Amino acid sequence: MNWLLLMLIIPFAGAGVLALYGGRERAPEVNSAFSFATFIAAAMLTSKVIADGPLYALERQFFIDPLNVFLVTLTAFVAWTTSLFSGPYMRIESDHGKMTPRRMRLYHSMYQLFTCAMLLALTTNNMGLLWVAMEGATLATVLLVSIYRTAASLEAAWKYFILCGVGIAQALFGTILLYLAADRVIGAGTGALLWTNLEQVKTHMEPTILSLAFVFLLVGYGTKVGLVPLHNWLPDAHAEGPTPISAVLSGLLLNVALYAVLRCKVLVDGALQNHMAGNMMIGFGLLSVLIAAFFLSRQKDVKRMFAYSSIEHMGLITFAFGIGGPIANFAGLLHMTVHSLIKSAIFFAVGHAVQKAGTQTMSRITGLLSISPTVGWGLMLGSLAILGMPPFGVFASEFLILTTAMRELPWATPLLLLALGVAFAAVFQRVQPMVFGETTAKPLQHPPALIPVFMHLGLGLMLGLYIPPYLVAWYQQAARMIGG
Repeated sequence: MNWLLLMLIIPFAGAGVLALYGGRERAPEVNSAFSFATFIAAAMLTSKVIADGPLYALERQFFIDPLNVFLVTLTAFVAWTTSLFSGPYMRIESDHGKMTPRRMRLYHSMYQLFTCAMLLALTTNNMGLLWVAMEGATLATVLLVSIYRTAASLEAAWKYFILCGVGIAQALFGTILLYLAADRVIGAGTGALLWTNLEQVKTHMEPTILSLAFVFLLVGYGTKVGLVPLHNWLPDAHAEGPTPISAVLSGLLLNVALYAVLRCKVLVDGALQNHMAGNMMIGFGLLSVLIAAFFLSRQKDVKRMFAYSSIEHMGLITFAFGIGGPIANFAGLLHMTVHSLIKSAIFFAVGHAVQKAGTQTMSRITGLLSISPTVGWGLMLGSLAILGMPPFGVFASEFLILTTAMRELPWATPLLLLALGVAFAAVFQRVQPMVFGETTAKPLQHPPALIPVFMHLGLGLMLGLYIPPYLVAWYQQAARMIGG
């Protein structure tokens, strides 16, 4: 059985089934069942890659290698755990009158389609199909962000659609330039856009065309990563859409977009034999970390605050990959993993906290520990983890990034430390009164799904204390592939 194709077919079929039955009472369980089946297929695919090495499918149009195998598993896992959280959360939203059966049908079908698009982007060998998958993920999430049909959610969806639409158009032009450079070496045809073919001939492609292509690809896909100054859609999309969608946007989609940038960076580094691509990523990454950290202190909406936190962390990851080398790339991959786990856990806790308080305004959310200790502790521990407190995995990855920056870019280290300090103060200052103190909130109608919160936090803690050998091997192989 081809687990790769099965992993793509399951969420696509789930989108079709839930488009018909997604508004029924048991639809959340059906959504979770499809997501779990996708995760099982991804886990089986991973075990096959461990045993047999890189895999190809459909005449090399799809492939799995050390760079994408752990991201595929991570994406399928977080999509499944988010679907578990989504069930009771969306039922409460229905009780509050925010969702109708028709909207629930759209929500569940687009959730599966979004999962399918992300996995397609990660597994395709065709740079053109990668662009199509990213566009599909954008369209699916536009519908998910606007699902409440309020003025604010529609405005956020339009901003997301327009800004990411312009960005993805830049990425299309970059892909065309990539094909132009490949056509002169490989020849015309679909093989000219297969990444494995491009990687083999990267040293023979025209450097000028590839450098121009990378500029457009970085701007295009960087818009979806949320890099400053291309980030304006991200806080609104997180704040106005359903919280499960905020979790997968921060935890998954940003990773997938950055993965697309990394694939392009490998080609450009081979063709140019210089650090042009890395320098651009360092610039965008450092700017994102600094701007996002200072914007954190100005936020009053809890989901917007953690959206800016995502911009900060994606900037830090981009900065690490810009430095390049085995240690910085290893740290970037580790940070991608732990950020995905911890940030989604935070949004799970925030979602239930917002439902209890009836508002997203942080000053009006207090005393979560007294009304729901699990929600309160989930939010507090998640916040401490994402701020880089030991022994969570974020501390380990940030420590590696900072020590590498001290050696390679000593001028940037004080700026990073300043940004991380400002971010810590801004988030901790606001989360502490949310968790402790008096409250007038009432219990929820449906028991909150908090197992995913502590499942993610537990994995984030484990990666700070002990990284399994097979995961270390993936990271090391992927770090070597990214180079720099």
